Amino acid sequence: MLVCFGSAWPVSVYRSWVSRTAAGKSLAFMIIICTGYIAGFFHKVYFNFDGVIYLYALNALLVFADIMLYLRNKRLDQLRAS
Repeated sequence: MLVCFGSAWPVSVYRSWVSRTAAGKSLAFMIIICTGYIAGFFHKVYFNFDGVIYLYALNALLVFADIMLYLRNKRLDQLRAS
């Protein structure tokens, strides 16, 4: 699940970078997903440390990057609207 779902995030980050718009994105959704990855990471740290921890960390970083791009793109959308 982490590999399949996580493989979508590089595409999402790329599309956010290229499109320069926040249209079609949900900040709440990305925050919920990032929170889940962080929770999974800490679960692995404290209860079951194994290699999957790297997938949680990578996915959380990719979602965080997409959140940062969302905020940039939201600002660009506001500048274009004014």
